Amino acid sequence: QAPIKATCEDMSCKTGFPEDVHSAVVSRSVHGGQPLLNVRFRSCDGNKKIHFGSSEPEDFRVGEDGVVYAERSFQLSAEPTEFVVSAQDKETQQEWQMRVKLTPEPAFTGASEKDQRKIEEIIFPWQQYKHSSPLKRQKRDWVIPPINLPENSKGPFPQELVRIRSDRDKSLSLRYSVTGPGADQPPTGIFIINPISGQLSVTKPLDREQIASFHLRAHAVDVNGNQVENPIDIVINVIDMNDNRPEFLHQVWNGTVPEGSKPGTYVMTVTAIDADDPNTQNGMLRYRILSQAPSSPSPNMFTINNETGDIITVAAGLDREKVQQYTLIIQATDMEGNPTYGLSNTATAVIAVTDVNDNPPEFTAMTFYGEVPENRVDVIVANLTVTDKDQPHTPAWNALYRMTGGDPTGRFTIVTDPNSNDGLVTVVKPIDFETNRMFVLTVAAENQVPLAKGIQHPPQSTATVSITVIDVNESPYFVPNPKLVRQEEGLMAGSMLTTFTAQDPDRYMQQTSLRYSKLTDPASWLKIDPINGQITTTAVLDRESIYVQNNMYNATFLASDNGIPPMSGTGTLQIYLLDINDNAPQVHPKEATTCETLQPNAINITAIDPDIDPNAGPFAFELPDTPASIKRNWTIVRISGDHAQLSLRIRFLEAGIYDVPIVITDSGNPHASSTSLLKVKVCQCDLNGDCTDVDRIVGAGLGTGAIIAILLCIIILLILVLMFVVWMKRRDKERQAKQLLIDPEDDVRDNILKYDEEGGGEEDQDYDLSQLQQPDTVEPDAIKPVGIRRLDERPIHAEPQYPVRSAAPHPGDIGDFINEGLKAADNDPTAPPYDSLLVFDYEGSGSTAGSLSSLNSSSSGGEQDYDYLNDWGPRFKKLADMYGGGDD
Repeated sequence: QAPIKATCEDMSCKTGFPEDVHSAVVSRSVHGGQPLLNVRFRSCDGNKKIHFGSSEPEDFRVGEDGVVYAERSFQLSAEPTEFVVSAQDKETQQEWQMRVKLTPEPAFTGASEKDQRKIEEIIFPWQQYKHSSPLKRQKRDWVIPPINLPENSKGPFPQELVRIRSDRDKSLSLRYSVTGPGADQPPTGIFIINPISGQLSVTKPLDREQIASFHLRAHAVDVNGNQVENPIDIVINVIDMNDNRPEFLHQVWNGTVPEGSKPGTYVMTVTAIDADDPNTQNGMLRYRILSQAPSSPSPNMFTINNETGDIITVAAGLDREKVQQYTLIIQATDMEGNPTYGLSNTATAVIAVTDVNDNPPEFTAMTFYGEVPENRVDVIVANLTVTDKDQPHTPAWNALYRMTGGDPTGRFTIVTDPNSNDGLVTVVKPIDFETNRMFVLTVAAENQVPLAKGIQHPPQSTATVSITVIDVNESPYFVPNPKLVRQEEGLMAGSMLTTFTAQDPDRYMQQTSLRYSKLTDPASWLKIDPINGQITTTAVLDRESIYVQNNMYNATFLASDNGIPPMSGTGTLQIYLLDINDNAPQVHPKEATTCETLQPNAINITAIDPDIDPNAGPFAFELPDTPASIKRNWTIVRISGDHAQLSLRIRFLEAGIYDVPIVITDSGNPHASSTSLLKVKVCQCDLNGDCTDVDRIVGAGLGTGAIIAILLCIIILLILVLMFVVWMKRRDKERQAKQLLIDPEDDVRDNILKYDEEGGGEEDQDYDLSQLQQPDTVEPDAIKPVGIRRLDERPIHAEPQYPVRSAAPHPGDIGDFINEGLKAADNDPTAPPYDSLLVFDYEGSGSTAGSLSSLNSSSSGGEQDYDYLNDWGPRFKKLADMYGGGDD
């Protein structure tokens, strides 16, 4: 290839393009995004913001750096291609233009293969200076056309690409280098350059799918590292090869289409991608259907758009009830579907035919039969079955049932079983066999959704349901129920009250008469004849009984038949009791209190009568004639129909308790009267009328409740005292047990003592330690202390007198105290063996007495024989060695 050339004209420093026409030679095949040339724009002040444009924006684009790029891939014609590049100042809107002329590289003809493979030589631009002019004239930089290198080249490697040379290498020793991704930047080492010759080579095969182009920059420096040429840009485009098969996004594609769809109905879209260049035939895909399964009703039910992958229907006859699913094998081929050169791949398209309501439900029989016992509800009497060819458990399959005739009173309903789609005829109201023995229902079934348009079937199916009612033994019933009877109270026992009978609704059954019995009778006043139902009294009817509420007494009776199974019914008899004057009035309250004097001494009393009007109030109150003291001491005045006032007639009545009889008469016909005793307590009163003579009234007697309460309090107090005494005794025993650590029966001389406490605790810290301090002076008047009695043994003989320390001993008597204690111990027959440990309160610190082991007992150990300790066993061997060892 011939070197690429460019020319420019001399011009002074002037803002704008340095030339009016820019010519460049580029390769004949142009790819989208490929840099073609670099236009230079001169700005004298350097602060202008320039925007570049192209007169052919659909083919060429100018970047902000002045590089012209191809917008699309195309082939340059043999004739030069011209277009205009414009530059506009963004602030002043001033515009400059330059015409660009692109000439394709000449084709090689008649040259040998060796000449054609001649390595292209790139020469650095040069600078020329005129000494006669201060202006610097510069030859324009070269615009290097891209180097096209096919991917997956088989070498050999390194493979030479181009030679870079500077025309100054004749006078200077230069070094060449390249920088950029693929050279000294990741991925490094793909392109290398000979630093001496400038030969640029590639070291391994390239992959366009990883990196489509490389942008390198060539440098020329002298041996000292000084730059002698401006760097030049080298673009290496990786030419795509068809080395990648199409790949579907999914290996299995799922789609749906409603049954009965018309031709041309869209189903789904399948998509494949190709890693090769999509702007070339290597990445242009075409789709086609290889096979269809099943092939009914037509082997070509679907077609696919070979460019977009859209699948549509092309034939009618989709029927889910016949074919529920179609499986298509789809093939995608690159090279625009060329079967010879293109690479292909396949995927599976699964098309499910969805259901529409094109089949109505149909009853499996014209007539259904069922039966139901009378008086039963919520009972399924018949199952209505239907068939539907649509997809189960869909609105097009689910059946709805309704009754169109035969049930005017609404005794039946039909619900749908969600699992089986059957219609369940259910009784919702009781049916009486004596009234209706059979029902003939007309029912219809249809789907939840209407039938699809164009279906030549009736929308619903009809059938009849014949239901037979079965006669059963029914319970007898009383008429009327409840039955009300009005009767005066006081009816004597054995009197006939009424007849209470029941009826049997089973008119078509052969059974004997009913039997009667009593079910409830709270007061046991009644009995019923088991044959004829006649009710008589067994006791006197009393309206004032606790079993009578609001003058009404209720009793229930039972009527039973002898059917299979036996049945019974209950009836309630209500007796409204009319009042008679059979109760005399009584005084209330029964006790009252008044004062000894005349004022104030009124007592209000009330008359109570269990009877009701007119056998009750108004009442008449009077005092009896006998005894005469009643009327002499008391007077009574009626203040209302039910109330009266009792007061003293005399000025003074001695305090005490008086029984005042009062005669009360009601208004009944005939009248009823009674004499009631009112216990009146007369006492001394204060000015407010309150009783003050409490002792005399209390002396009259205490109530039983008060006496019981007093006794309980006394018993509880005694129990508490007893518990306290027991607790005190137990506490004393515990103290004695702590003091006597050894049982007196074990108190023998020369025994081994066992103590529970080995040292003093918190209770042993409260001592007067000043008594054991170092003596300084001697006071002859000091009182000799009394000896300390040991608590570990009980004395057998008279207790010896131990020296007793005074409350404040003289500091010099410590030694005398110890000596006297030692003598007392030697003379004490109840003391342990001599030289044993004696317990003292506190010995003090720094005593001048020295160790107690230096003190000698006044008695000699030789006076006693301890050889018997050897006979006591191993436990006493140590004592035997100490005391029975002779001179040792």
